Amino acid sequence: MDIWQEMYEKAKNEYHPEDVSPFITAHHVVAAVQSESGKIFTGFCIEGASGVINLCAERVATLNMYINTGETKVLRMIAFRNEPPKLNGGMPCGACREFLMQLNYENRNMEILTDYETRKIVYLKDLIPNWWGDKRYNK
Repeated sequence: MDIWQEMYEKAKNEYHPEDVSPFITAHHVVAAVQSESGKIFTGFCIEGASGVINLCAERVATLNMYINTGETKVLRMIAFRNEPPKLNGGMPCGACREFLMQLNYENRNMEILTDYETRKIVYLKDLIPNWWGDKRYNK
């Protein structure tokens, strides 16, 4: 079993869409991240009727990593709904991209799986070129 399959299997356990309340849904998008130490952490999306309280699966997985280990560097990420990402799927949203970049500058080199079958990846830095925070990190 390669690392992507291991991450997929762990995240897949979180996939069980449900209504938490008449206003909040959860577990309809899931993610797994691999930390610098090699540990895998999972997360699931939770969305409310008011968009400002939404948390994406990618951020929840990364926050689980940080809460449990204090680590901020992500090596790899996979995100999906009911099946593995395919054909340039599994891309983190803009808020997640920004969060990951601000959390640790090295996250720019993290691998994001975009096609499970072919194991195609993209680097975060390629999804957020000319990032505004480069100057602050480079001081």
